[in-house]
Amino acid sequence: MQVYAVGGAIRDRLLGLPGKDRDYVVVGGTPEQMAALGYRPVGKDFPVFLHPQTQEEYALARTERKTAAGYKGFAFYFAPDVTLEEDLQRRDLTINAMAQAVDADGVLSGPVIDPFGGQRDLAARVFRHVSDAFAEDPVRILRIARFAARFADFTVAPETLARMRDIVAAGEVDALVPERVWQELARGLMEAAPVRMFDVLRDCGALARLLPELDRLWGVPQRADYHPEIDTGVHVMMVLAMTARLQAPLPVRFAALMHDLGKGTTPPDVLPRHIGHEGRSVHLLEAVCKRLRVPNDCRDLARVVAQEHGNIHRSGEFGAAALLRLLERCDALRKPERFAQVIQACEADARGRLGHEEAQYPQGQRLLRALAVVNTVDAGAVARQCAADPSAIRARVHDARAAALEEALRAGALE
Repeated sequence: MQVYAVGGAIRDRLLGLPGKDRDYVVVGGTPEQMAALGYRPVGKDFPVFLHPQTQEEYALARTERKTAAGYKGFAFYFAPDVTLEEDLQRRDLTINAMAQAVDADGVLSGPVIDPFGGQRDLAARVFRHVSDAFAEDPVRILRIARFAARFADFTVAPETLARMRDIVAAGEVDALVPERVWQELARGLMEAAPVRMFDVLRDCGALARLLPELDRLWGVPQRADYHPEIDTGVHVMMVLAMTARLQAPLPVRFAALMHDLGKGTTPPDVLPRHIGHEGRSVHLLEAVCKRLRVPNDCRDLARVVAQEHGNIHRSGEFGAAALLRLLERCDALRKPERFAQVIQACEADARGRLGHEEAQYPQGQRLLRALAVVNTVDAGAVARQCAADPSAIRARVHDARAAALEEALRAGALE
């Protein structure tokens, strides 16, 4: 048997990037030999084994054959006669189809094995598919889009982009399971240049199949006095780029992506105004989250941001009563950490506009100070004063909080 490190570990080392988990391929081995050496089998479709000490994954060299639509529609062949080159040939991109031998101590040794020109494409900063088998797996479209978000100076080779468009036209993207779509989108959203992911998905036509609610935003005009960039799709990408600049967590980045979906359904005779788009955005967001099985924390934050971002932007003009109602609708008293993320998403929205990238966002600090004032009210003490009439507790607590905000406003404590 011969063990090789393959894929991303070799690519990243050649790029001078920090090493991450390695993928290993075993050539010339059998499941019985691996078990005899103490490796524990974990693979379902093909033999993958965990190293007895490091718990790293080792896969037997294999080939694959397309048998049905979707990324699960494959039959795998593994045997000692499968060569390293045959295993590498089934991989997606040339930059991921390189290998290097691993000695008994786990050290990479010998030259980089590069049968498909991966080093050439690394130098040229190009994503290029390895073989015609690329078109058999629609997940590869998502992977390339995610890689574009990670390696922002790479471009997709024209012939590879053509294959991606063919995959979309063949309906293969429609067969992707929601969990895998969300997994790749979430990983891409957290890369340094997440906008690049959506550039690639739009360019090959996949975004219209995966997220039509988002795709339809390009070409939809907004009022130039509020949005000098005018185009709604361009604005949403600017907002997403701002969340990356702010190093925001995944729920904030997802909320930024979803916050203006309703503008894609504004009647043409109303444009460029978007009256009531917030409610439409929430409705479309719910459909996206259900379809892609988006985690609750991402869904819930995006719902608040979609519904309330306009009010949060205007909150600098609000008095005590309106401020308190906004805090209550955002559930800020019970979930202050989430509310801070709501503010971050709204800041990204405000600054994700042409010419506003360096602007301050005083509304955010004002609302956080208002929340701190509301939290100074001792709700328990108010409740005890209502012992004779418990039904009055909620109204009394609300009034006490409004009074505290009113006093803070008079004293200038929120500015």
